Amino acid sequence: MNRPVYISVIIVTFLLGLMITFQFRTNSNTTGIVPTERYQALTIEKKNVETDIADLEEEVADLTAKIDESRKGRTEAAVVLEGELDKIMLYAGLTPLVGPGVEVLLEKSSESLGSAGFYNIRDEDLLKVINDLLGAGAEAVSINDQRIITTSEVRQAGNHININLTKLSPPYLIKAIGNPDTLKSSLEIKGGLAEYLAASGTAVNIRQSGNIQVPAYSGPLRFDYAKHV
Repeated sequence: MNRPVYISVIIVTFLLGLMITFQFRTNSNTTGIVPTERYQALTIEKKNVETDIADLEEEVADLTAKIDESRKGRTEAAVVLEGELDKIMLYAGLTPLVGPGVEVLLEKSSESLGSAGFYNIRDEDLLKVINDLLGAGAEAVSINDQRIITTSEVRQAGNHININLTKLSPPYLIKAIGNPDTLKSSLEIKGGLAEYLAASGTAVNIRQSGNIQVPAYSGPLRFDYAKHV
């Protein structure tokens, strides 16, 4: 029980005890003659006790209402905090997302399969596609189900490309959530990235969809040098 309410209940109980005592004394004196002055004093004291009890009951009701309001406030605060946490996780890429967008498949073109250097798709090519999509308004991007966030590395590692400390090999399937028409036209603009990659021996297949699923980032999150301000 809340401490103020507990104290108030004790006081009310005590005063009720006093009232019962006064009532008992009054009843026990009915066989005799009660002095007028004593009767008037007891009457006044009884009214005072009744007034005090009414005040205490009002205070108990007020404190109870404040406790209920406090509990309600904590519940509302928890809801607000959960909403903010969901928003932060969304912006940080820690939440899987679904929405309209495009799928971009990059693989070795059939014309260059017999040429040297099978792994001709390089990290810089993937970075150009990512930047082009983000510049066109993509809200979430993944490569072979590796979510791209602000700390993601896209780095050449021999015949592989490391993304989020995971080795990936072609073909590379890039998913992006955003306006499908805007994303597709950004890549296919004349003299744009799709033509550049095709000229380098990479087949580029862009498909629009109303149901692109981008997974959440699942790699490690470490900050060795950055601290809260």
